[in-house]
Amino acid sequence: MTSHDEHAGTGHPSREFATTHWSVVLAAAERGTPRSQAALARLCETYWFPLYAFLRRQGSATHDAEDLTQAFFARVLDKNYLADVDRRRGKFRSFLLASLRHFVANERDRARAKKRGGGRCTLSLDFPSAEKRYTLEPVDDLTPERLFERQWALELLSRVLERLQTELTAAGKAAWFDALKPLLTADSHTPPYARVAERLGQSESAVKVAVHRLRRRYRRLLRDEVAQTVADPAEIDDELRQLVAALRQ
Repeated sequence: MTSHDEHAGTGHPSREFATTHWSVVLAAAERGTPRSQAALARLCETYWFPLYAFLRRQGSATHDAEDLTQAFFARVLDKNYLADVDRRRGKFRSFLLASLRHFVANERDRARAKKRGGGRCTLSLDFPSAEKRYTLEPVDDLTPERLFERQWALELLSRVLERLQTELTAAGKAAWFDALKPLLTADSHTPPYARVAERLGQSESAVKVAVHRLRRRYRRLLRDEVAQTVADPAEIDDELRQLVAALRQ
């Protein structure tokens, strides 16, 4: 884990990070460059499901939620949509939800929404999978807004784990990731270090060091991922606190 951690922990943002940052999207939009559209599409592809869950929890039927989601992103990806976005609106999460609310309020005719979205949305949205995920949601009294926030947090954490897995796999440490993943969070369900060490054929002390490094890298990637969704780095800590609170609901 040493050589990989030293490389992964340098803190240099990847090209993907640099081109999908919300502040980059807004800055590019001001200049009207194609870069803004590509970056915005990538962000939308990552975080579209919480919006679908929001619509379903609001009471939209499955097909209505699908049509509205498609139509909404067709509108968002329109080349002129971001021209008047106020950079002070800050978080991409807040921007998307506020924009969706406004869009839905103006879409009284669901058939018109479906027609508007047809053929224009360039995102690949897996709606069958989305509906399965939505039906797995526990029966609770979360409002559509709170469900949106929780799903956003879950999507973000999933994205962080994917990045971490990609890094370790590229470094030839896929087996390490699989074995250490349950130890990223310390709770009653984590396996004993001794068992993980036996699985990897390593000493328990070596596993503890590896877990420490993996957690450190996870935290850095988590901050990077959150940074992609805010316009100002000063908002990162506040966004992290809000996402943690959303997961505790």
